[in-house]
Amino acid sequence: MNIANNLERSALFFPDRPAISEGESEISYRALNARANHVATGLIKLGVRPGELVGICAPNSSDWIAFYFGVLKAGAVALTLANSLQRDELALLLAHSRPRFLLTADQKLGVIEKLRDQVGLEKIICTSGDISLELLVESGTDTFRAVDRHRNDTAAILYTGGTTGVPKGVMLTHENITVSSYNVAYAEDSSEIDRALCFLPLNHVFGQIHITNSTIFSCGCIELLPAYDLDRVLDKTASGRVTKLFAVPTIYTRLLTVPGLKERLGKVRYCFSAAASMAAEVVRQWKDLTGLTMYESYGMTESASAVTYNHFYSHVIGSVGTSVPGVEVQIRDEQGNILPEGQEGEICIRGRNIMKGYLNNPIDTKSAFWSDGWFRSGDIGVLDERDYLFIVDRLKDMIITGGENVYPREVEEVIYTSPGIQECAVVGLPDREWGERVTAFVVPRPGEEVVPEELKVFLKQRLAAYKIPKEYVLVDEMPKSATGKILKRELKKLGSDEIQ
Repeated sequence: MNIANNLERSALFFPDRPAISEGESEISYRALNARANHVATGLIKLGVRPGELVGICAPNSSDWIAFYFGVLKAGAVALTLANSLQRDELALLLAHSRPRFLLTADQKLGVIEKLRDQVGLEKIICTSGDISLELLVESGTDTFRAVDRHRNDTAAILYTGGTTGVPKGVMLTHENITVSSYNVAYAEDSSEIDRALCFLPLNHVFGQIHITNSTIFSCGCIELLPAYDLDRVLDKTASGRVTKLFAVPTIYTRLLTVPGLKERLGKVRYCFSAAASMAAEVVRQWKDLTGLTMYESYGMTESASAVTYNHFYSHVIGSVGTSVPGVEVQIRDEQGNILPEGQEGEICIRGRNIMKGYLNNPIDTKSAFWSDGWFRSGDIGVLDERDYLFIVDRLKDMIITGGENVYPREVEEVIYTSPGIQECAVVGLPDREWGERVTAFVVPRPGEEVVPEELKVFLKQRLAAYKIPKEYVLVDEMPKSATGKILKRELKKLGSDEIQ
């Protein structure tokens, strides 16, 4: 089994249909498969062996997708990193994963060159690097069949943070991604005539698996943008080229303010929101304004996307639907006991979509599963009498802002490196546009002054933009428990009062 077989199959069935539309050009399935073959054989000539990690840290592009499938065809593991990562973040993840080869963009080359010795990079692939992508492609050949891998072999590693602040590399197998690609395509009634808009980062489970892999699986076309841009999104939809719109709640909220939205959506037949729960009122407004249903599901990186899906035929607003084929969901208490319908508890999952584990992290891998093999999501939910799942809350401190995951301790660690900080705590406060806005509470050192704008400039040099707090609240002291632990729930109450 190799998930790159899906690309080969689509190239066999529909060689001349477009696989990717980028800018003014389109790439057919025949051409995409051939370019992936060139990448695969070029990498093998460089010495890449099955099971080895090959990194990708670059913006969205058709080359990103061709390289990704080329890595998989070669039997290697695609290590996908966010292009927005800054130097310290990159150093941490590259040192943890230690890929031999890395595809990147020229803009990142200076930073990565300085890291290469300490993280063990052998080859940097970019225009001004050790070898350009074009030279790598030229060194390869047109014809190649994907290396056969065991269904439980790791295919891709996607990084996600943890409540401890230490990033975790989620190891997804060929079976994990194949199962999820099928389930998404099936649930969305996808076909070769669909054109799926993708402006979400390809390193993320939403962009990489839910959109890209499922679209390749169903032989459709990916309408690819390098990043989110409202005008470019509306130009795409208004042209009538897009049939499937994928976005996060904050973007749909912005779209609701666009004059003449229904007409500007063109031939969009399907709208999907993920990465954070959509407010039921926004779902109703979207239906009233556009006539289109807003579909949601429940999933995470560890589940290779879909766990549940809210259906075409029995859509329940406020729910994330019922489990997808081959996936089971239970609600359990803190001791692991199964709870009856209607009772809130931790959402636990079993299925062929659940990750193999966390890279180089046996402790967190073990704690992520009950002894009987059920995965612990860390989310609180409830199942109704029809097995529809409703998300109640998160056990973890993770903040979801604009569809991106932010882990408070990671931000706090950086804030503590700024002069004049005595204590800090980062929480997410409700926000209509962003879902949650990252908010930093700061206690200055005695006699020191902390200027929020200066702190923000400091953080911009060290963190990806979405992780930087949007609000800064200066306090004299933190609310704490008897043991000295900062009570974040009290900060959330304080923040709501202070900022409103």
